[in-house]
Amino acid sequence: MAVNRIRGAFASPRKGETFELRTGLVSQYAYERKEAIQRTIMSMTLGKDVSALFPDVLKNIATSDLDQKKLVYLYLMNYAKSHPDLCILAVNTFVQDAEDPNPLVRALAIRTMGCIRVDKMVDYMEEPLRKTLRDESPYVRKTAVLCVAKLFDLNPTMCLENGFLETLQELIGDPNPMVVANSVTALVEINEAAPETKAFVVTPTTLKKMLMALNECTEWGRVTILTTLADYKAADVKEAEHICERVSPQFQHVNPSVVLAAVKVVFLHQRFIGPELSKSYLKKMAPPLVTLVSSQPEVQYVALRNIDLLLQKQPDILSKEMRVFFCKYNDPPYLKLTKLEIMVRIANDKNVDQLLSELKEYAMEVDMDFVRRAVRAIGQVAIKIESASEKCVNTLLDLINTKVNYVVQEAIVVIKDIFRKYPGYEGIIPTLCQCIDELDEPNARGSLIWIVGEYAEKISNAGDILAGFVDGFGEEFTQTQLQILTAVVKLFLKKPDQSQGLVQKVLQAATAESDNPDIRDRAYVYWRLLSSDPQITKNIVLSERPPITTTI
Repeated sequence: MAVNRIRGAFASPRKGETFELRTGLVSQYAYERKEAIQRTIMSMTLGKDVSALFPDVLKNIATSDLDQKKLVYLYLMNYAKSHPDLCILAVNTFVQDAEDPNPLVRALAIRTMGCIRVDKMVDYMEEPLRKTLRDESPYVRKTAVLCVAKLFDLNPTMCLENGFLETLQELIGDPNPMVVANSVTALVEINEAAPETKAFVVTPTTLKKMLMALNECTEWGRVTILTTLADYKAADVKEAEHICERVSPQFQHVNPSVVLAAVKVVFLHQRFIGPELSKSYLKKMAPPLVTLVSSQPEVQYVALRNIDLLLQKQPDILSKEMRVFFCKYNDPPYLKLTKLEIMVRIANDKNVDQLLSELKEYAMEVDMDFVRRAVRAIGQVAIKIESASEKCVNTLLDLINTKVNYVVQEAIVVIKDIFRKYPGYEGIIPTLCQCIDELDEPNARGSLIWIVGEYAEKISNAGDILAGFVDGFGEEFTQTQLQILTAVVKLFLKKPDQSQGLVQKVLQAATAESDNPDIRDRAYVYWRLLSSDPQITKNIVLSERPPITTTI
């Protein structure tokens, strides 16, 4: 019977389907009415418009069958906006149900009244909401608490006049943890919507009650309380220690959201406690964070982004866990790229050899974006760890010798940055110059030109190399043209006898033949500088630049 109903719901609508449903809804037999309501809800969930049946569904609201009542209430919530006048007809039933002996019915009634976003419903909510907030059943109270936030959204004045906010603040001290969690949720939402109400202010008493409820409430409740604790500023060291002590057991929770929320709370509050205690909490964070890295890809990504933020402040937390972040062959691209960022962050003298061998393997893979990012990571490690710079440069040279086009180009871009930190590696320049013909990307061409200009006095054929670029000046990208201009001027300042004709040629091409205002402006600046005092030009163009400290 149930299978046939499901099949019928997915079938194309028949001509008399609405008529059949209406007939069922007004049937004298209870089972036919219930079946018609089920079919109506099924059609509604499939996106069919069954709002025409509103009056007929409404007739079935007064029933002792809880399942049927839930379905009717669900229908009312969905179509209340399109039939606000008819909704008022259900008010009496809501009010009666709010005083029903069954707490499930009471909670259902007040929840539905809160979900029906119709202004006319607000006036009728006042008394039922007041009663349910003081209900003997915690299930009803926790439902009513959330209704206050919904009512505040529709009519803030009524909430304030009836003292509902004060009632919520009192309910933070409720013996039931779920009521506490929902009260916090409602007050936080109201406070965000209307800060002037000062609906939620964490006091020492409130803090104590939230911490007591933390271990007993559901995952949603825990996340709400933990988020609130993260925003709270501890009054003193003792309070910060107490918060960390009560929150740290949540590191072992099975839900990743709870774990990350707990880590955030402890991480923010450990700054105010003693160094030894702070160090012990940071150690406790590592195992749960590592566990999250073996979750589903979507959860992993969120965990990794959070780990990345933590490492920006405390890079040593996971320095011994490098292997955990190694990329697996079946990791999605977004995970691989995030793991690369984290590996560079936790790199140090002790794990750099392990990291470099892994990055070299990644640079041999087929995914072009991932390979480029791996090559870039080698450069970042070189700049971060001076003692490893030679190993990094040798690794990059090995990759250049593979002659894989995009690997070579990315390696040259990376080596340019390494030269800016460690100028003493000019011995590898001849190897780089052999790759000129393979470079077709503006970034890579620009990087090699910068290297030639920067070390022109140490490269015997620098003039010939740059002359080749000047000959094709008009065909280059803008960023490459700018680098050619600067490199030729540097060459002229370092070897004026060998490159006078070359500098005149490039300045003529840039000022007379280029349509780009940036190119022309720079060329005119150089021309005027060279026409005036050569020493001033040297001081400007060949000035000593501060070494870069990081490219992360």
